[in-house]
Amino acid sequence: MRPTLNKRIAQSINISEKQVAVVLRLLAEGGTIPFIARYRKEATGSLDEIAIEKIDNAQKTLKELEKRKASILEKLAELRVNKPSLIEQIKNCYDPKELEDLYLPYKQKRKTKATVAIENGLEPLAKIIMSQRQNDIMTQAYRYARNGLTADALEGARHIIAEWVSESKAARDTIRTSFERHATLIAKVDKKKAAEAQKYKDYFDFSQTIHRTPSHRLLAIFRAEKEGFLKVKIEIDTDRALERLERIFIRSNTDAADHIRLAVKDSYKRLLAPSIVTEVRKEAKEKADQEAIEIFKNNLTQLLMAAPLGSKNVLALDPGFRSGCKLTCLDTQGNLTHHSTVYPHPPQNKTKEASLSIENLIKKHHIEAIAIGNGTAGRDTEQFIKSLLPKDSTIEVYLISEAGASIYSASEAAREEFPDLDLTVRGSVSIGRRLMDPLAELVKIDPKSIGVGQYQHDVDQGKLKASLDNVVSFAVNKVGVNANTASKHLLQHVAGLGPKLGQNIVEYRNTNGPFKTIESIKKVQGYGAKAFEQSAGFLRVVDGDNPLDESAVHPESYAIVKKMALKNNLDLKQLIGNETAISELKLQEFVTETIGLPTLKDIVTELKKPGLDPRGAAKTIVFDDRIRDIKDIQVGMRLQGKVSNLTKFGAFVDIGVKENGLIHISEISDRRISDPAEVLHLEQAITARVIEVDIDRKRIALSLKE
Repeated sequence: MRPTLNKRIAQSINISEKQVAVVLRLLAEGGTIPFIARYRKEATGSLDEIAIEKIDNAQKTLKELEKRKASILEKLAELRVNKPSLIEQIKNCYDPKELEDLYLPYKQKRKTKATVAIENGLEPLAKIIMSQRQNDIMTQAYRYARNGLTADALEGARHIIAEWVSESKAARDTIRTSFERHATLIAKVDKKKAAEAQKYKDYFDFSQTIHRTPSHRLLAIFRAEKEGFLKVKIEIDTDRALERLERIFIRSNTDAADHIRLAVKDSYKRLLAPSIVTEVRKEAKEKADQEAIEIFKNNLTQLLMAAPLGSKNVLALDPGFRSGCKLTCLDTQGNLTHHSTVYPHPPQNKTKEASLSIENLIKKHHIEAIAIGNGTAGRDTEQFIKSLLPKDSTIEVYLISEAGASIYSASEAAREEFPDLDLTVRGSVSIGRRLMDPLAELVKIDPKSIGVGQYQHDVDQGKLKASLDNVVSFAVNKVGVNANTASKHLLQHVAGLGPKLGQNIVEYRNTNGPFKTIESIKKVQGYGAKAFEQSAGFLRVVDGDNPLDESAVHPESYAIVKKMALKNNLDLKQLIGNETAISELKLQEFVTETIGLPTLKDIVTELKKPGLDPRGAAKTIVFDDRIRDIKDIQVGMRLQGKVSNLTKFGAFVDIGVKENGLIHISEISDRRISDPAEVLHLEQAITARVIEVDIDRKRIALSLKE
């Protein structure tokens, strides 16, 4: 009996069939992954977002496979192929490669050497040769030869046999297995382009078993090949491959065996090996893509969940030399209250005017923190700003990554908010807001622009986008969103909303004023029962009529919280945050048919610290004052920095100069690790030792080893 779709999904991700069935039902009913993970734990057995996403992806993959099977069976029916065993094999097949192998002999072909030979009536001769019963093949060939040209007839028959060999499931399985186990990836530089291909120098004469080639190397090699710098081959031992094929097809020592041997050799070189190489290459690329996507997902999650400064008055600077430093002042809600330009650096050197201007702005706008972009002139501007602040100043100075700021400044979102402002001023606003709330600002730009991946532009863009969209959604819903202050860009990522409802909420708010309760959001056009169910737990109304609206407790559970308060003879406000009273509750007393202990435990955690931001608090990094340029760095120096990017091969570190340092995976820990993420995370403050500086190639090698 064929396993059900649910059973196959359950087996593929190692959970129960019942859990799969529940998740698929909830998804089919319009449930979102964040909602199901957070508020349907009793039903799913407390599956997290990652497991639910895997179920959803596995379902889509298997449905595509079933669709392909149906298409193949339909085509076979049209061709009147009536082979019950073949049809059963297709129905029971769950390997896409095997499925295509089963269909291959019946697939409509373009004109090939074999089809031409068949048209010339040589198929019977090919069958005689394959039967290996006739010893005098030349006599047989003469019967089928045109104009007595037996050599041509035999060549045509061999072309037919070559195609049969290439379509044989046994042959394909044998060669596929050999490639999977032993295939070598070989890369050679195009000597004419060696000078301009220096960044790929490591791969000029490269050879490695393909299944041992790390994803970053594979993607680098394929990129270099695409750019025309490398010539790439995937090979196995040809002689051993031919030996294996001959064992399948040659069963005698007749004249026919010699022709089959020639046909097998032709088939392998012309048809079979190229076909399997394409397959192996595609699989290797997909695997490397998936690994690169996982790295990007993990990095993006950490970046989105970076600690916010919070609601403070911020002075933001987009630094520059010749073009000056663009200043913007932002109020506690991130609204722009002032913008101007100062020129403290060469060639203008208007240091005094810049100092007075900034000191006045700090007083006038009650500045509590300063954000400086970490690009060109970033360190010089940081030193200049710090020189203006009194020693006892409570104002913290932060260097903020500019990655993506220029993308935002030219985006539709920025043009819509600041139609009359210069791009650089918009960039300065983005830098300040990224300090205040990284998540709220980063959702406005394409995640690929943030630059925390590994060869992200070389991977499957459709898969990358789908994965990153989920990462953004999970982060937004994990933190929660203030319904009265959030931008439409942030609201659209709330479970159950989307761009249209996000826009409608903002428009309603602008017309009618702030929401007093979560319940009142139902007045927004298009915000129906399903949208409310999915989104309400992730929206917050601060200082409204119901204190529970500030928490992650879903409105469907408010009645239970009221019972908890009554049990303690307290009102809601007295219960919320009262850890002593909450700890004394016996949760079993509040279990219902739909709400069990997993949800009750979440409710209690939330009541103890309602609206607690899981992201922590922003911290400053102090860079070495001696270092402004790569030329200032010497081997042996110990430098402070923060992790700016994680890849499979190591970690990039911002050490306060234009070029990031690289800690190779072998230099991260004294113990052996397989992934830098085992030890490091994005934005982590570290102290590393300089082990190499290459000024010409602009490379800085660092180590964390003792």
